[in-house]
Amino acid sequence: MQDEETLGKAYDARLMRRLLRYLRPYRWHVAAGVLTSIVISGLEAVRPVFTKMAVDVDIANGDKHGLLMTILLFAGVLFVRGLVQYANAYLTQWIGQRTIYDLRMEIFRHLQSRSMRFYDKNPLGRLITRVTNDVEVLNEMFSSGIVMVFSDVFTIIGIFYFMFSMDVTLSLVTLSVLPFLVWGTFLFRRKAREAYRDVRLQVARINTFMQEHITGMPVDQLFAREDRSAQQFAGINAAHRDANIRSIFYYALFYPGVDLIGAVSVGLIIWYAGFNALDGTITIGTVMAFVQFNEMFWRPIRDLSEKYNILQTAMASSERIFHLLDDETAVHRPDRPRSMELVRGRVEFRNVWFTYQPLPTDGSEPEWILKDVSFVIEPGQTVALVGHTGAGKTSIISLLSRFYDLQKGSILVDDVDLREFDPRDVRRHIAVVLQDVFLFSGTIRENIDLGNEQISIERVKAAARVVGAHHFIERLPGAYDGLVKERGATLSVGQKQLLSFARALAYQPKILILDEATSSIDTESERLIQAAIRKLLLHRTSIVIAHRLSTIRTADRILVLHKGEVRETGSHAELLALNGIYRRLYELQYRQQEPGVAAAP
Repeated sequence: MQDEETLGKAYDARLMRRLLRYLRPYRWHVAAGVLTSIVISGLEAVRPVFTKMAVDVDIANGDKHGLLMTILLFAGVLFVRGLVQYANAYLTQWIGQRTIYDLRMEIFRHLQSRSMRFYDKNPLGRLITRVTNDVEVLNEMFSSGIVMVFSDVFTIIGIFYFMFSMDVTLSLVTLSVLPFLVWGTFLFRRKAREAYRDVRLQVARINTFMQEHITGMPVDQLFAREDRSAQQFAGINAAHRDANIRSIFYYALFYPGVDLIGAVSVGLIIWYAGFNALDGTITIGTVMAFVQFNEMFWRPIRDLSEKYNILQTAMASSERIFHLLDDETAVHRPDRPRSMELVRGRVEFRNVWFTYQPLPTDGSEPEWILKDVSFVIEPGQTVALVGHTGAGKTSIISLLSRFYDLQKGSILVDDVDLREFDPRDVRRHIAVVLQDVFLFSGTIRENIDLGNEQISIERVKAAARVVGAHHFIERLPGAYDGLVKERGATLSVGQKQLLSFARALAYQPKILILDEATSSIDTESERLIQAAIRKLLLHRTSIVIAHRLSTIRTADRILVLHKGEVRETGSHAELLALNGIYRRLYELQYRQQEPGVAAAP
């Protein structure tokens, strides 16, 4: 976390070029925004000229008609400026929202295409921070930074032009305080940059902590850790508060400092003009115009300092966003993928070696999770995987689902390397039913068809009937259109498991992968689930992580995994006769499931 949050340059041309790429589709809108900013700047800078004209010409000569015309012309300029400013504000906000929409969609699609290895090494809270907070910072830059900075720059240029056109010497006197402003701005930039770096870090820490502890709230409450968690959050929250207070402190110094420099500039104007007004070399209108110029000059200076702050935070956020977008942790995608439409379902693992960690660059041996694993499953066969925790059962499922790429060996489906298929096509034809069922907020139907328009409501209901879920769904308020709360909070574990079976069946997979754990459900739900499992496995190539003796007995073959290797293979009776690892597993885990055998106390 600390390494990734390190702030780079205050301005990075490479990052800026990448950011400007998102403005390319809206370049004509940006051009219109810049043009309206220039018009606003010109109309803003010309205001003191009307003051000088009214005082030195109309009032000095007693020309009431001329004064009225000057006032009307000035009112017309203000009206036009208001219209142009409205168009400019709408345009800049429109540009900001469009570009941020495009950027968020790109990040989300990128996250969807990453492999599970990417999520293993990136905390969820950090990723949420990228999509929300960091993108919102760029929204501020796109909507009020890049385009609006032209308005401030051209306002200053316009003020310079009219000031020096009126009186060069008085202009130099007025601007003599600029070196102090430059020095103060330099100090402010450096300190504010450090403070905002800390603020961004603390925001990411808060998001990570909140995500982790809200997800793990049941554990917090079960072990009475509420006070300890609150103390930890208090520390992180206090660090965020202090970082913000430090950034506010520098602003509290800078803005009054700018106002003080502006006041000194007004004093110099009055001092210089007072002496020269006695000689008649400076008119009252000129003095009034310069006082207005002075007031107008410092406002864009303050705005540019704010824009600089937006720029440096945008640079830090864009660096983190592009670091995320440049991550290539994704499974292999072929240039010309093969179709899985006609596959029969033959699965072969051929000398597969796999580790979750990157391969060492120093030539040392990695910590292999799977070691030279080989087996074949013929179409329509059911193979059960058994073994102690950490034996590699879940890794086999993850590789076959293309969540990860293996390091050595190959996985074949109908004698074609799995890497020659598009991962999305693989997952359409290989269904996975996990022990920990995830349901989305939405309706029952949406959690079965997952938004696939090719799956009709009749197909959804047929799948639910086959697995035994239709009966309880019909009793729910709204039936298939009934709402499911976040993560299926209103449904029992058994009901969620049946919905996951219906989901898998609705997609009519060629190959089924099943983690059939039923230890946390009641007897009635277990009976329904076991019946559903039998229907799911029928006539399908299936790999089952077996937790029930009934599944093991009906499996065509059992693979016994131990420390990442296939140590034994055969039927239930054959493996018991070997008197090896499976026999010990059977005695420890499955024997109490035999009819008439009492469970161990």
